[in-house]
Amino acid sequence: MASGDVASRIDYVFKVVLIGDSAVGKSQILSRFARNEFSLDSKATIGVEFQTRTLVIEHKSVKAQIWDTAGQERYRAVTSAYYRGAVGAMLVYDITRRQSFEHIPRWLEELRSHADKNIVIMLVGNKTDLEKQRAVSTEDAKEFAEKEGLFFLETSALNASNVESAFLTVLTEIFNVVNRKSLIAGESQENGNPGSLTGKKIIVPGPAQEIPAKTKLPCCS
Repeated sequence: MASGDVASRIDYVFKVVLIGDSAVGKSQILSRFARNEFSLDSKATIGVEFQTRTLVIEHKSVKAQIWDTAGQERYRAVTSAYYRGAVGAMLVYDITRRQSFEHIPRWLEELRSHADKNIVIMLVGNKTDLEKQRAVSTEDAKEFAEKEGLFFLETSALNASNVESAFLTVLTEIFNVVNRKSLIAGESQENGNPGSLTGKKIIVPGPAQEIPAKTKLPCCS
């Protein structure tokens, strides 16, 4: 399918938010995914920015709308409104900064209090290119992800390792969940019951119930 054909027909738009402490590489991850770019002199995000990328999942055109929320404390009250409508989220920490990982539970709590409770969430340990400076073990992060029912991957925005995989995992899971919901709605209508999606926003199942981390985690090595 030609890129022009994809752009002219959008089947789904999925909003995904990037959250986490300042300087963990959220903007770089977004730039790598949306434009395949990386800048060493990237400036801190002020407020909120977003970029889009359209891709094809199972012959459907999906527009990913990725929101980059500033990590600095003073912007957190501003960014809370941007969780609204998000069907996916990436919790990003820096593997060389233990404190950024220790703040993840607080970010997760904020996410769950502002976003839909059924949002698809991935924990992302960024900057694997700095392996010699690692301060957070893969095992610690994997254990936390499994406990909270999250997807988990380690990435490097610098060398592009796993960035594509991280976004595709989240977007594909959202896509599959939405299609399961559509199927259920169709069956309800066939049985004479009103469809569960009629006039309602699509709600994606909770990752804790629907995504067994141990069986569906992508490779983290």
